[in-house]
Amino acid sequence: MSAHPRVDLHAHTTWSDGTESVAQLWASARQAGLTTLALTDHDTVAGWAELPAAVEATGVAAVPGIEVSAEHDRLSVHVLALLVDPCTGTDLARELERARDSRVTRAERIVQAISADHPITWDDVKAQVAGETTTVGRPHIADALVAAGVVGDRAEAFQRILHPSGPYYARYYAPAPAVAVRAILDAGGVPILAHPGSATRDGTLPMELLESMAEAGLAGVEVDHREHSEEARGRLRDFARTHDLLITGGSDYHGAGKPNRLGENLTQPDVLDAITSRATSATEVIRT
Repeated sequence: MSAHPRVDLHAHTTWSDGTESVAQLWASARQAGLTTLALTDHDTVAGWAELPAAVEATGVAAVPGIEVSAEHDRLSVHVLALLVDPCTGTDLARELERARDSRVTRAERIVQAISADHPITWDDVKAQVAGETTTVGRPHIADALVAAGVVGDRAEAFQRILHPSGPYYARYYAPAPAVAVRAILDAGGVPILAHPGSATRDGTLPMELLESMAEAGLAGVEVDHREHSEEARGRLRDFARTHDLLITGGSDYHGAGKPNRLGENLTQPDVLDAITSRATSATEVIRT
């Protein structure tokens, strides 16, 4: 393992749409030379219970987190919620439960619509779930389309078939971005806007939305991400500095589900220190 701190604050497991278990992910993190990794599965803390054992086995510290799904004008807005209180009584927990319930029926509606034009079924989609998961979502549908030979990879599936402007789009409940930010803060966590400059999914987020999230208490922006161009990174870095926001980087690793590699974008150790100092919950970074 690297002698210098290497911090990756964005990764997924089979509890959402990754292809590796928590134990496998932490083994991969050790192999990649990471010293700290954040677990940020979509809308769930289900994998948190496995973190202490994974840290003990690998020596890679863990930052418990969630990637919270929000929505603005049919644009998906993702917010990393780091070191939040996982208790079920918070506004955040209630928002996540409502979103998960909505996403299950939404995925079924999307598959029903797609099946009229392409050879996939709901069973095909469920067969793409790598392990235990809290919600079947669009990435699993994308994998079923790949397996059926309809598209070559997940990226093509999202561009050609699963894009929100396409004919198969189905709405689902997700909180407004400012609501998500405030719920994360109320749960004692640190809200970091994830990949806001990505043009490969639902579109680049407008700067006025970022302004409103900053006003709601956003703590940072994930500037360094593989789906950000150099121009986008520069624009987001300037925005973060202007608004005194933390600047983070993460791989957004999903295992075999995406080409992203652990450690390809990192967060500076002093930024992680700032995140831990801002968290007000009892959740802490897990170390050996």
